[in-house]
Amino acid sequence: MSQLFKVPDRVKTGSQSPIQTPEQYREHYMRASFNPSDYWLEVTRRKVRWMTEPTLGLVGSYHNIAEEPIAWFSDGTLNLTETCLDQHLEKNGDKTAILWEGDEPDEIRSLTYSQLYKEVCKAASALRELGLQKGERVIIYMGMVPEAAIAMLACARLGAIHSVVFGGFSAEALRDRVRDCGAKYVITQDEGRRGGKAVPLKAVVDQALEDERLVKNVVVFKRTGTPINFNKDRDIWWHDMVEGGAESLDPVECAAEDPLFILYTSGSTGKPKGLVHTTGGYLTYTSYTHEVVFDLRDDDVYCCAADVGWITGHSYIVYGPLANGATTMMFESTPLYPDAGRYWDMVSRHKVTIFYTAPTALRALAAQDEDFVKKYDRSTLRVLGTVGEPINPDAWNWYYQVVGEGRCNIVDTWWQTETGGICISPIAPVTETAPGSATLPLPGIVPLLLDNDGHIIRGPGEGKLCLAHSWPGQARTVWEDHERYVATYFSTYPGYYFTGDGCRRDGNGYNWITGRVDDVLNVSGHRMGTAEFESALVNVDEIAEAAVVGFPHPIKGQGVYVYAVLQPGYEASEEVEKNMRMACREAIGAHAGLDQIHFVPGLPKTRSGKVMRRILRKIVEGDGDKLGDISTLANPEVVDVIRQDFKALA
Repeated sequence: MSQLFKVPDRVKTGSQSPIQTPEQYREHYMRASFNPSDYWLEVTRRKVRWMTEPTLGLVGSYHNIAEEPIAWFSDGTLNLTETCLDQHLEKNGDKTAILWEGDEPDEIRSLTYSQLYKEVCKAASALRELGLQKGERVIIYMGMVPEAAIAMLACARLGAIHSVVFGGFSAEALRDRVRDCGAKYVITQDEGRRGGKAVPLKAVVDQALEDERLVKNVVVFKRTGTPINFNKDRDIWWHDMVEGGAESLDPVECAAEDPLFILYTSGSTGKPKGLVHTTGGYLTYTSYTHEVVFDLRDDDVYCCAADVGWITGHSYIVYGPLANGATTMMFESTPLYPDAGRYWDMVSRHKVTIFYTAPTALRALAAQDEDFVKKYDRSTLRVLGTVGEPINPDAWNWYYQVVGEGRCNIVDTWWQTETGGICISPIAPVTETAPGSATLPLPGIVPLLLDNDGHIIRGPGEGKLCLAHSWPGQARTVWEDHERYVATYFSTYPGYYFTGDGCRRDGNGYNWITGRVDDVLNVSGHRMGTAEFESALVNVDEIAEAAVVGFPHPIKGQGVYVYAVLQPGYEASEEVEKNMRMACREAIGAHAGLDQIHFVPGLPKTRSGKVMRRILRKIVEGDGDKLGDISTLANPEVVDVIRQDFKALA
């Protein structure tokens, strides 16, 4: 049994959270499990400013989700920005809403709630002048600047649907998303800044939109002032657009189930899935989980060091914190720039109380000298969080002992783009923690472990992690492809939501996430489909076939391992490897790095031609001698060759 770390004994004053003791957790969990509609109606009436208050909780179930999508609060109406902005103006208008630190440590901006409200209204009124209407889609392809959050909120003010695309994605990936959602507007910036380097965002947009006729306007925020190509018939400078815009604008009334945003995630088929999150349920769940998990207090300075291009940035940089009236930080740079003390220097200067980042970053920092941490004052820190992937115990202990000095709560949060918000996690003032464990489910989340035959595993055990019941924050569908949504998440184990993750449950009832069990890799918190890599690789002239699997990586959590078969007449070389790496960067993005390339004479296949990635995964994980019976393969002899090659390479 793992050592449990007790919650530090401190006076819990000023907390907004209704859950402050283990007894309160159990009471809330039982109520949410036995009567979810009443529980979440009570929460949403407390957390959300409604135009028409809902009387309906949950409508629909997982058993008929193919015919009737899940709905929460479906008779209510609202505009999300009234909860995130308007409600704070009277009492907290002068409180800092967004605190921004740029790529260089001395680049700092802050926006109060009053200032943010005015900027959102100006942007919304300008977008309305361009013709943006309720229900239309807007692509946001930006770096970590306040204008990215302002653009998201401006879309929401108008009832338009935004789709934020991570600024590291390639032109091809951006084009696919523009086409899939039918966006007429793109918002970007001249360049981004990250780790002392320029990121050519506008140039990527120009490449993505070559020969695209649907996009009417590209709005460009001037971040660096570097000259860019400017299409006067299509492009508009952000500052010209918002100049003279209305500083107050009535919000558009939206139904609770109206889409708020589309966020694309990689699928095992290679085609990204446009997951749709709706307004009322998503806002309820993100604001609730942000408040409860982090033990949010009125005077907190909260820093989530993620990117708005991912769900973490949506839920826990923008919507959750702003709905709760918190001060939320946006961070443009990297944890290693200008050196490995950047995070802790920032904590010291801004007196950060809650810090939330990825295990990948922590592993990279833990490999550095501890002086990079210890020379900065971290006494304001109260809660430390991790997100994006399971955290290994060594990194957890470093975070707890070195960064938190053994006095901070650590919340190791498990959730997904699909879930909208945190699902399994310690609650900062309540839960005893265990290094590497996401611990217990939040109220409303009912996790189950299932075996390969769909049987429920009772008590301690290991299996496929499924969720038995809906909660308000879950994605409702895939954009214009509900059949794919049902097939992806509800066909493997009918009646349950299949997360795609494996999980082990110990004798305390704690959950230990073991990682993906499907063909999706989680590399440094970035989810990418193996099919995306393979599609890019087989477009390389020298490559006949490719299979991609993940493997344990000391920094990234999961690395990318490529088995490649060369076309006749070609030999392995540095030039071929360079072409392969470049193909993946161009097709997917700069974050799609290849860690290991292994040239093989063939790939193990079934007699029907299916590549057996399970075998390839076991080999790279060091279990190549435990493959079982491979005689049924069409080419079992190739497995022995691959095994011997792997041992030689190792």
